[in-house]
Amino acid sequence: MAGSKPGRPGASKGKKGPTKGTGGKNKRSLEGRGPTPKAEDRAWHPAGKRKAAQERYAAAGGKGRPAGQSQSRPRAAKKDDDTEVVTGRNSVLEALRAKIPATAFYIAQRVEMDDRVKEMLSIATHREIPVMEVTRPELDRMAGFDGVHQGVALKVPPYEYAHPQDLLENVIEKGRTPLFVALDGVTDPRNLGAIIRSTGAFGGHGVILPQRRSASVNSAAWKTSAGAAARIPVAIAPNLTATLKEFKKQGVFVLGLDGGGDVSLPALELADRPVVIVVGSEGKGLSRLVSETCDQIVSIPIDAATESLNAGIAASVALYQVSTLRAQKGA
Repeated sequence: MAGSKPGRPGASKGKKGPTKGTGGKNKRSLEGRGPTPKAEDRAWHPAGKRKAAQERYAAAGGKGRPAGQSQSRPRAAKKDDDTEVVTGRNSVLEALRAKIPATAFYIAQRVEMDDRVKEMLSIATHREIPVMEVTRPELDRMAGFDGVHQGVALKVPPYEYAHPQDLLENVIEKGRTPLFVALDGVTDPRNLGAIIRSTGAFGGHGVILPQRRSASVNSAAWKTSAGAAARIPVAIAPNLTATLKEFKKQGVFVLGLDGGGDVSLPALELADRPVVIVVGSEGKGLSRLVSETCDQIVSIPIDAATESLNAGIAASVALYQVSTLRAQKGA
């Protein structure tokens, strides 16, 4: 029945709201406890503990490590610390030979010494680059999940990209026929490294990357390039389409690689001319604007059972063919 239901424990049965004549009761409660102390002034607060630790540190004359800084775990590197670690014997040796301003050379304990390692040590010592002997697990960590360090690593500053126009002018000034590779949407740094390597192997003069949606010259690209990144310049184009149009105005032919191209690579007639080969991503291929900018769309004949080639292999095949045709024509 209504009214016979027992009340909830702790529930008030009185009238809600203020009652008559309570305005002056417990005046101190109404006045409150004053402003809330700052976090650093509260002893139990982490900020207060840090302040107390700093005061103790200062009182001790600044000796030792201030409390609050972990001694067992090093601080993480700043986000803007974008130095790279080059791994692998060929890559490290090429970087040292190219006199890249390395900051440290790491070598594994009890590493197998061969002629390359001896030359690395000689160059590092001559250039007064600090040589650090570390454990193999430490090198594994530096090389990353899928890195192969072969017992050596080199810490180098961020890669210095060139400007596309500077690349073109430098080649023309040397009296050479320009041969560049431009990447359109290639985001895998290993593909970039392979393309840099092929560019160097087949007489190319540089690689051009768009500023956005592109792989960068990082440790993975360094490793895959097998040291070619130390010799082949890489430029950044703020707008790839605009850069290609500017190249065309200066007599460079733009050739795009695509499976549905109107020209077969073996029948290419522009190989002995100034050329930039544009490679698209494996999935989407060339973007629409870049495709419309190309003078010719070139296809690589492959077996019908193979759907496509990845960017690195496609660039290598095209560079080899252009190099071969140039050699035949004496270009």
